[in-house]
Amino acid sequence: TRNKKRSVDKAYLPALIDGLTGGSIIGTVSRERPGCASRARWLPASKCKLIAPKSSPEYAASAGPRSLSRRGSRSWQEETILRVQSPEGTKRIEILPSDTISQLYEKVYEVFDLNSFGFNLCKQRSQKEPLTSTRSRTVSGIGLSHGDILYLVPANGTQLWSAPSTSSASNNTSIDFYIVLYNLESGPMDTANGITNRSSGPSRSLPNVVENDIDEQLWKLDGKIQRKRDEKLCRHGVRGCCVHCSPLEPFDEIYLKEQNIKHLSFHSYLRKLTAGVDRGKFIQLDDISCRIKTGCKDHPPWPRGICSKCQPNSITLNRQTYRHVDNVMFENASLVERFLNYWRSTGHQRIGYLYGRYEVHSDVPLGIRAVVAAIYEPPQESTKDTIRLLPDEREALVEELGRTLNLRRIGWIFTDLIADDVKKGTVKHVRNIESHFLSAQECIMAGYFQNRYPNPCRFSPNGYFGSKFVTVCVTGDDKNQVHMEGYQVSNQCMALVRDGCLVPTKDAPELGYVIESTDKQYVPDVFYKEKDTYGNEVTRLARPLPVEYLLVDVPASTPLTPQFTFFTDDNITPFPVENRQVDGQVQEFNSLCTYMQQFNSDQFLEATSDFHLLLFIATMDMYPMKDHMLPLLEAIHNKDKQKALEWAQSEHWATVEQLISVTSTSSRPPQMSSFGNSSRTLPSVTAEGSGGIGVGTEPIAHPPPDQALWTCSHCTFLNAADLAVCEMCNLPRYS
Repeated sequence: TRNKKRSVDKAYLPALIDGLTGGSIIGTVSRERPGCASRARWLPASKCKLIAPKSSPEYAASAGPRSLSRRGSRSWQEETILRVQSPEGTKRIEILPSDTISQLYEKVYEVFDLNSFGFNLCKQRSQKEPLTSTRSRTVSGIGLSHGDILYLVPANGTQLWSAPSTSSASNNTSIDFYIVLYNLESGPMDTANGITNRSSGPSRSLPNVVENDIDEQLWKLDGKIQRKRDEKLCRHGVRGCCVHCSPLEPFDEIYLKEQNIKHLSFHSYLRKLTAGVDRGKFIQLDDISCRIKTGCKDHPPWPRGICSKCQPNSITLNRQTYRHVDNVMFENASLVERFLNYWRSTGHQRIGYLYGRYEVHSDVPLGIRAVVAAIYEPPQESTKDTIRLLPDEREALVEELGRTLNLRRIGWIFTDLIADDVKKGTVKHVRNIESHFLSAQECIMAGYFQNRYPNPCRFSPNGYFGSKFVTVCVTGDDKNQVHMEGYQVSNQCMALVRDGCLVPTKDAPELGYVIESTDKQYVPDVFYKEKDTYGNEVTRLARPLPVEYLLVDVPASTPLTPQFTFFTDDNITPFPVENRQVDGQVQEFNSLCTYMQQFNSDQFLEATSDFHLLLFIATMDMYPMKDHMLPLLEAIHNKDKQKALEWAQSEHWATVEQLISVTSTSSRPPQMSSFGNSSRTLPSVTAEGSGGIGVGTEPIAHPPPDQALWTCSHCTFLNAADLAVCEMCNLPRYS
């Protein structure tokens, strides 16, 4: 009758009380709703419970005799009183010994009038070993008896009681704050009553989202696919139009299939969503969530409870029909060759970050192309089979340098090359349909980067949806030649990686694994579909998971006509790349001297137009110039030669020129003159001795007789007496 309390009238009559002294309730009579036939139910006395109101005469008539004989009746259980101590005081809880621990938690929740079930009950004041909310154990089963005390402890700092309000103004403030939060989660709100307004405006786009420049540019385009007049089917004149030559929508499936376009561009996908009768009024791009929604007050927190309102939905992996980037283009081949030189000289693998920009890709309707202008190599430890990234202290400076040059981090590149024939220059073909294209660990890494660099989107409630960050793998093709393969991972993979649900497998690189739920984390079920041996489509649990379900192909190539954001010349030895611990490829001041000597006084813009050189100049230990480089970076970005020469005449660069001049040896005088002003002369300092003295740790021809060590005036390092330059900073002894 307790479960039917709402469907049955609140008129319960006890029936057939056997005597006034030794009787017990044998059954109850329930009266249905008015208009329904009356029905009597007779239950054994052991299964009956009187739940009439205590103020009713029926309860008064039956309570007396039953209270006199409750010790002699086997159907009666005495209620146990437990004391519960909380930060707000101590209260008494009346509960039966046969009630479960879950019912005890619910009783405490009701008596203390708590906001949520985010609390624990402990038998000890030290708050160790809290009681687990379960229906399989009872109050008496865990040793609780009449008069025992329990301690109520908030879990993880949960606010269990509402904060008292001192004035109506504070209440209004909290309500307004709640409305703002709800507005961010559910879309436009009516400011008068806080109700979600789903019909205001042409779409549910967020006006305050700052999208990328390429997105703003594509929104202004029509996107229609223009077609010429068909001589066979069109029956109209040159200026006419019919169904055979009218423009097509950018998401037309027949056209995409004819052009062998595998994926829709992201903006074509958005045009498809907004092309209906409602014009995208109800469009909302939500990211997949694999986490439990917090703040549910209907049950204790996980793992003690979960409900359908806070439980994340199961995920079925599908092929993503669109991609955020449709092509990756490296400006010139020398850009990739410079990156591969490390593998050619050491045989170790390498990782780099791609810096470039986004532009319109005309080969795909409303497509986006990622153009790579530079490759930055972060600190790393690598072998022939593994790469380990190290903390990068200069990451923020690199981002600022790229932003000033109108470049952003658009992807990452790594090598997986195994030499096959050194004489022929061939490599092994290890990534194919029989093995894998990307390993599970690489997919997780790509998902991590894509979550770190999300894509701003006006149709997403949180302002971001997907990512334009690309992954490029340099490996061997079926002809054993070095080539590049581009990928992205799907939004489903991004969600699994973001919420910590996907891990790699040990023995199979092509398989990932969705972890199982634990006491600390709930993981939803993840499925994928495949065809069995009979050709039937079956659903399987993603333990393990083929990573092909997570990949999106992105073509990568170099253009037929090279482009150059930075200066490149085959006759010039390029400046060494950062973070390379290889002989001849280490960035040091001596490398700057050697590099700058290859240019004359009119080629300052060409000399400094190198991403790796600019980073070295900004972070020089001897004389960092990051605070004075803004005019130079603007000149390089605009390719303004005159402005670059003007900056070369500044006192900051004059100091660097003087250091370059004094570092040059007497046997090999500097071949360059002062940039921007040929009449300006710098003091020429040479080391003692007429013999050929090179830069480094060469001995002095005639060292002072009574001096064992000498102190460098630049870095205070103690050097041997027979050294002409400092062993630490490579600057001359006499200056």
